[in-house]
Amino acid sequence: MLAFLEAILSSTLDFAPSILLAALGGVLSERAGVVALGIEGMMRLGAFFAAVGALASGNAWVGLGCGMAAAGIAALMHAWLSIRWRSDQIISGVAINLVALAGVTFLVEALYGSTDTPAGATIGRLNLGAIGEWPLLRALDNHSHLTWIALVLPIALHVVFYRTPLGLRILAVGEKPAAAATLGVNVSAIRYGCVIVGGLLAGMGGSALSIATLDRFNNHMPAGQGFIALAAVIFGKWTPLGASGAALFFAAANALRIGLESSLPEVASLVPTGFLLALPYILTLFLLAGFIGRARAPAASGVPFDTERR
Repeated sequence: MLAFLEAILSSTLDFAPSILLAALGGVLSERAGVVALGIEGMMRLGAFFAAVGALASGNAWVGLGCGMAAAGIAALMHAWLSIRWRSDQIISGVAINLVALAGVTFLVEALYGSTDTPAGATIGRLNLGAIGEWPLLRALDNHSHLTWIALVLPIALHVVFYRTPLGLRILAVGEKPAAAATLGVNVSAIRYGCVIVGGLLAGMGGSALSIATLDRFNNHMPAGQGFIALAAVIFGKWTPLGASGAALFFAAANALRIGLESSLPEVASLVPTGFLLALPYILTLFLLAGFIGRARAPAASGVPFDTERR
């Protein structure tokens, strides 16, 4: 039983970075008042261009930069449409998802003649030394650097939000942008910055799929994980620590599915394969439907700010 628990914990930490980083990007964007519906597309762009960059350079960190840059450009476009032109943020996010779905499919088939890229470089794994010899704690050993970055960032973002002037400005812009503007806060600049940084985080999450969890891009990526990240934002009530906890829960659900299939085949044989594949998504719907309590989005989320009408 202990070995099974260790396997679940280890797999959870392997799967967590993609959802966790994307969820943090969603929290940052929505806290500033811009709906982050395009996270799925940004993750897809990040996963593809990270794999391409790693293949071209032979360096996974270069690939990570390429993936983040691609997602950041998509986020910049979303910010420009949403903030400068005050377009419908839902439509803009859906457009990013659709363009990423079709565009990346075209590029991967045109460049590689397949739905997958060839195997490339991957982010290194951190060896914790003596910890690897302790029961249960050994599950913390030998994980990607992105795993530890993803575990530290929620704490850093929490400190920024609730302990710094910049964080208070972000929260004010997401709740009462007109009031923040009267105090001299540049609402547009705050929103641009948060949407772009949120896109970079989503791109890092997508990159984790192709250069950390796997060593290549697969055309199924991110397989709905961007939408699960959005669910984590809601489940976590738009807070960095809450969203990261929800993301870890969803990663654990995926790890449980794989653990049942590999470690307990006698149990998996009694459960339909389709149910196991759907388990993370079923838990997402189950929790959102009845276990998060009252979740209130930032008051100005999705509401364009018009300086002429304040």
